[in-house]
Amino acid sequence: MTPYRTAVVTGASGGIGRAIVTELVRLGLHVHALGLPDDTLEAMRGLDDVTVHPVDVRRADELASTLADLVVDGEVDVLVNNAGIIGDSRPAHESTVATADALIDINLRAAVHSTMAVLPGMVRRNLGHIVFTGSIAGSRPTANGAVYSATKAALQAFADGLRMDLHGAAIRVTVLAPGRVETNLYDQALGGHDAAVARLYSGAPAVQPADIAALVGMALAMPLHVDVTRVEVVPTMQVFGGSAVAESG
Repeated sequence: MTPYRTAVVTGASGGIGRAIVTELVRLGLHVHALGLPDDTLEAMRGLDDVTVHPVDVRRADELASTLADLVVDGEVDVLVNNAGIIGDSRPAHESTVATADALIDINLRAAVHSTMAVLPGMVRRNLGHIVFTGSIAGSRPTANGAVYSATKAALQAFADGLRMDLHGAAIRVTVLAPGRVETNLYDQALGGHDAAVARLYSGAPAVQPADIAALVGMALAMPLHVDVTRVEVVPTMQVFGGSAVAESG
């Protein structure tokens, strides 16, 4: 039985975000679901133990105001930094500065700001759990995702540093590092949902959002003396490893 009672999930209306919200409610938490103000988020209104907050995490003032209200009204026990984008899946020299800024703002800066907003209360109460939705690309970058990989690597470094800063406190920090998960994340970059499915998911079963949510539940439900620091999860038929040599004339 988890000791936590309240949670904040960013990027809550995406596939992984919605699954995590569902899992946290199943564990008995009241979840504050932060997401872009769209129909997908609005559809979550009225769910038991879910409070919806339309927020664009790129707007630092908007994010800070929302989190400040939550900390005042009721301390946050769990923060899931899940908001993220993949970018345009193009080589860095063919991409744009605007795309790089969006990746940094959403994948990294918003997570840092959110964490710093809720940590003082966690430290004061000596209780809390911070979760980051990272990526296996943070440690194993691939082509056409240099900035994306950099943001996920930075999340891992931030989490590692937090554990040092929080040493001695009952606050746990978990980084999820999934490989291919079947969501809509790649749709825009790859030319639509059908194109993404054909390219990424038609060959073998992919990890599902509910699988990632189950890992969050597992990490939270462990005894407080156990900190699940990093979890890599990939489809059984997907392998990261080995080496490659590229030569040009």
